[in-house]
Amino acid sequence: MTTQLPALPHFTKLIPPGQKPFFLCLEGGDGVGKTTQIKALTNCFQAQGYDVVLTREPGGSPTGMEIRKLFVEGDPHRWDGISETMLIYTSRHENLRRVVRPALSANKIVIADRFALSTYAYQGVGRGVDMGFINAIHHTIVGTTNPDLTVVLDLPTDKALARSNRQGNHENRFEKLGQDFHERLRQGYLNVGNFPQFAPSSQIINADAAPDDVFAAIIHSLESWAEQQRRQSA
Repeated sequence: MTTQLPALPHFTKLIPPGQKPFFLCLEGGDGVGKTTQIKALTNCFQAQGYDVVLTREPGGSPTGMEIRKLFVEGDPHRWDGISETMLIYTSRHENLRRVVRPALSANKIVIADRFALSTYAYQGVGRGVDMGFINAIHHTIVGTTNPDLTVVLDLPTDKALARSNRQGNHENRFEKLGQDFHERLRQGYLNVGNFPQFAPSSQIINADAAPDDVFAAIIHSLESWAEQQRRQSA
């Protein structure tokens, strides 16, 4: 990416560096470009004086990284949807108590490579796990620590899988589940409005564009979010 770092006038007025916390999550299927955009966002925030903490799911904490290896490597059928749900929420609990909540308490910006919406998409829609079961665990583990803003990067399934396969990543357990699974997953993300706990704070961005253009769209989402929050509190 050759992106110049933009100003964030509405965001910095609402969330002054070091004075308020902010929890941002980037979501989407494998190969949509989250890693590239998270790097650009980190540079942008740090250039404006923010202390940024990065995390990922599964992962984030040392225990979570051990769970990640079990979760994303190996045979695609080693776990069913319920087992995956239990694993990911164990990792999420450790991520929240060791990384996310301490960072937010210190008025830092937290950027997560996936969070709870991914469970509803991957395990709920993709794997067919009962949403009531996920809701119950979510309420217990996450409570009210949901992202302030979730940006869903959307890319046609065939393009996303082609990108992911070109990377040659050994964390390819879910890629092995095939295109039908990933199309269900994509539809789960696109229908984020079906999940009331995420819909008001989620925005979908077309990732089938140059990385600089995708980054510009994310910055626009941040500024729009900040301006909306300002109007609501006025």
